Amino acid sequence: MTAHTVEYIRYLIPEEQSALFLAAYSRAASHLAAAPQCVDYELARCEDDFQHYVLRITWTSTQDHVEGFRESELFTDFVAEIGPFTRFVEETRHYKPTTVRGAGAAVPTLYAWAGGAEAFVRLTEAFYDKVLKDDILAPVFAGLAAEHAAHVASWFGEVFGGPPVYSETQGGHGHMVAKHLGKGITEVQRRRWVNLLQDAADDAGLPSDAEFRSAFLAYAEWGTRLAVYFSGPDAVAPGEQPVPQWSWGSAPPYQGAGA
Repeated sequence: MTAHTVEYIRYLIPEEQSALFLAAYSRAASHLAAAPQCVDYELARCEDDFQHYVLRITWTSTQDHVEGFRESELFTDFVAEIGPFTRFVEETRHYKPTTVRGAGAAVPTLYAWAGGAEAFVRLTEAFYDKVLKDDILAPVFAGLAAEHAAHVASWFGEVFGGPPVYSETQGGHGHMVAKHLGKGITEVQRRRWVNLLQDAADDAGLPSDAEFRSAFLAYAEWGTRLAVYFSGPDAVAPGEQPVPQWSWGSAPPYQGAGA
């Protein structure tokens, strides 16, 4: 993501031209959507002065925009739609993100939505109780250390947006990966792991709303498929990496009208 470039184009559109301007960009947007160099785009209108608009386009890179999109037929078609409004442009610039970024509190983390640290302790306790009684997974976890469930609870907590307990006490992603090297995990075992984790989430009383569970399952699928790869004979251990951070994805938490 750090390689991406954000272009801002600021317009001052006379009020009598606004309907034509929006119609032109509605048509031109199809050419942006078809461009492989375009990550996303959004046209916003100023609430304080309706004549001001800002078009934000995220490009894979400035070079891809300038030497790729602008030299393509898509750009020609794009300009054909919005060309009459270029005289109203006040600024066109490319920007790179800085390290100053973060999320606000408007959308809760998956960690907070789940119920915090206690929820993940309940989850792992219920999960490993099932694992150790399961014919398919019990051999994989034979000789499980007494503190294993607590470590996995702190891992889940950090992954889903909680405090960095796992990083501070155990290490980063590389430390977790190292625990799977040479284990030879099978697809059958991976699938059972995912299924038992979902059952444990029910038993532990984790939220059952569609948005949370889809994000929760998405992580389980992603993480277990990596575990299968890193447990295989051809795996190449990654360098030191931070614990991954998982979020809501396509569906933020549903809080009802007016929430």
